Amino acid sequence: VANEGGKHWTVNEVRALIRIWSDKNIQQQLEGTVRNKRIFEQVAARLQKFGIDRDWKQCRTKYKNLKHEYKSVKSAQDSGSTSKSMKFFNELDAILGHCTMEQASKSDNDESERPPEWREAKSEKDSVG
Repeated sequence: VANEGGKHWTVNEVRALIRIWSDKNIQQQLEGTVRNKRIFEQVAARLQKFGIDRDWKQCRTKYKNLKHEYKSVKSAQDSGSTSKSMKFFNELDAILGHCTMEQASKSDNDESERPPEWREAKSEKDSVG
């Protein structure tokens, strides 16, 4: 029964969502905006082509939940813990794991003018202080 929360996503539905999400075009649109209803309407329309009936709100909620879960597992791993894991971690890591460096090089501040090794040296210096 589809209530406000909707029915549970199947593994195949989540895989399809991640496949669409991994599209560079979709990623760039999502990075650039907070008001993203239009983007998730596109995502829902693409899921429809796979025979998956989800509305944009369900897609956005699932996207947010996956992203949140990924970030908490990632930060647990970064702090040395291996107890946390999630089903689609590797798929999400392929999408989200490189975002931070990409955003740094894409942004129009002076970081992009510097060679990558400088950026790494700078972040090490920051963490010491």
